[in-house]
Amino acid sequence: MPHVAQRILVTGGAGFIGSSFVRHVLDRTDASVTVLDKLTYAASPAALEDLPADRFRLVVGDVADATVVDPLVAEHDVVVHLAAESHNDNALRDPTPFVQTNLVGTFTVLEAVRRHDGRLHHVSSDEVYGDLALDDPERFTEESAYRPGTPYAASKAGSDHLVRAWVRAFGVRATISCCSNNYGPWQHIEKFVPRQVTNVLDGRRPRVYGDGAHVRDWIHTDDHSTALLAILERGRIGETYLVGADGERSNLDVVRTILRLMGRDEADFDLVADRAGHDRRYAIDATRLRDELDWRPSYDDLEAGLARTIDWYRAHADWWRPHKEATEAAYAARGQ
Repeated sequence: MPHVAQRILVTGGAGFIGSSFVRHVLDRTDASVTVLDKLTYAASPAALEDLPADRFRLVVGDVADATVVDPLVAEHDVVVHLAAESHNDNALRDPTPFVQTNLVGTFTVLEAVRRHDGRLHHVSSDEVYGDLALDDPERFTEESAYRPGTPYAASKAGSDHLVRAWVRAFGVRATISCCSNNYGPWQHIEKFVPRQVTNVLDGRRPRVYGDGAHVRDWIHTDDHSTALLAILERGRIGETYLVGADGERSNLDVVRTILRLMGRDEADFDLVADRAGHDRRYAIDATRLRDELDWRPSYDDLEAGLARTIDWYRAHADWWRPHKEATEAAYAARGQ
């Protein structure tokens, strides 16, 4: 089993990526885990069911509330900070929760970690780097300049800057990771892959923003979780690690793959109004993570990962279907 801290606090641990990470920690180490989560609409408490009661507990609370965060940080060895508002479309409608959770929440966690001399790992996004041209041969590295182009990306960029400042000014023991687009089980159906999959399962046509040429770098959430474990075990304090699985695909490619895997015509989708400020391409160079920490993804075949994800959503319609109509109605109101 990997050697990690014995008592881990995971903020946002009831979310899509957070719940995957919690399950990985409990499966692959002997550590105990406390999840702090506000249980907003995007949380999935069902993803945390049947976990060992002697090693896991859930605390419902706001990561921006110091009276909740401080005592929890005090009793844990390490904090993995995943709590964040993350849906770009929501940020374009109202950026307020993004500033509150992503900036004020990170500040609150940092101050608690500083007071109690804890260890912090802060989970961020490749969107902090802005975007690349479709024909650009380069990929994002840890040295790439920050150029956030959306309220969500700006709030995550600001939280990264806070972490680095607290490392330098106060000696906080922290690491940062910036990950590419995740997919897999338990992802809210407002996000790209589960929206398309559940549309097909419901007999609808997938709907793709703009011209569909936007490129994302896809990674299965299980691989993100193993990367986080590697950083906790072997990462250098003060360092940033980019997490990606060489999964660059255009949105059109992903939708066509989903349609083919589900037995539908690859042309059976609609192009809809584009999102404001929609970044064209993300691409991750994870060389540092691979070389320094000897990490490799298990899902290096995106099609195989999507096939397993489709099977999961097909088997868990009772989880996602109660939210489907409201989600599609919100998109329809925006012509998307």
